[in-house]
Amino acid sequence: MRFIHCSDVHLTADYRRLAPRPLGWRRWLALPELLLGGRAQAYARAARTLSAIVREAKTHDADHLILSGDLTACALDGEFQAARDALGEWGEDRRRCTVIPGNHDVYTPGSVRAARFERYFGHLLESDLPEHRREGRYPFVRLVGSGAAVVGLCSARLPLVPGISRGFIGRAQLEGLAAVVADPRLAGRALLVVVHHAPLTSRGELATGPWGLRDGAALCRLLPGSRHAVLHGHIHQRFHHQATGTGPHLFGAGSSTFAGHEGYWLIDVEQGRVTGGRMRVPPMNDAGVQASERRD
Repeated sequence: MRFIHCSDVHLTADYRRLAPRPLGWRRWLALPELLLGGRAQAYARAARTLSAIVREAKTHDADHLILSGDLTACALDGEFQAARDALGEWGEDRRRCTVIPGNHDVYTPGSVRAARFERYFGHLLESDLPEHRREGRYPFVRLVGSGAAVVGLCSARLPLVPGISRGFIGRAQLEGLAAVVADPRLAGRALLVVVHHAPLTSRGELATGPWGLRDGAALCRLLPGSRHAVLHGHIHQRFHHQATGTGPHLFGAGSSTFAGHEGYWLIDVEQGRVTGGRMRVPPMNDAGVQASERRD
């Protein structure tokens, strides 16, 4: 079986054309980085890049596409719609696509109250085993073929202060995940657990501080061995840590659409185990040049 994993695609509106007052003060604070720091320019082709990754999923005959959060820059309706459009028919079908929110998708209290992420992607949060839900729709379980299951968690929380983007899963979701891992109906399936925030850094250290995952160690303890993988984003670096006897594979997708650093993971599952992954770069010119590949 084959899975595409991308993250942090950050579809970004043209903020220069938007009236400033309706944006709210949280987005005002983001404008210097977006407009003066070059972030908006770095994601100017994000929609095209995401569409290219979706086309790659078809090319590789992937069983499932996974996007581990941060679909938007600042959780505007137009940004969510652009992400939905870029995913195309894959984004319509929960049998083929899993999407979870990142911290940028819950950027303001208004976006959370309006359930803006759920309005555009709630159909992808339905669970094949809803009895394991513990916090709202999480964790949800997606059965993929006969050899794998995708488990969605939510670590994205509205911060009191913008810029402090630390995540946490919480006891309830972790209890639900433990029940999923122990469920005899899932015996023989690889479990690909999707969460936005990174449990570990690219160096293999616990991701702590204002950008880490507060309960990352607890998450990894629940998932020992090569049956399990954690697929995440948030840290804009692409890396893989091999599974051990006490922890899972970890695949960090980085920012899949950041100009000059585009890419995603092609992850292989065989006989109920995650067997590895290949970093890929989607074709980024109009001629459709074949993507590059590196085996990990």
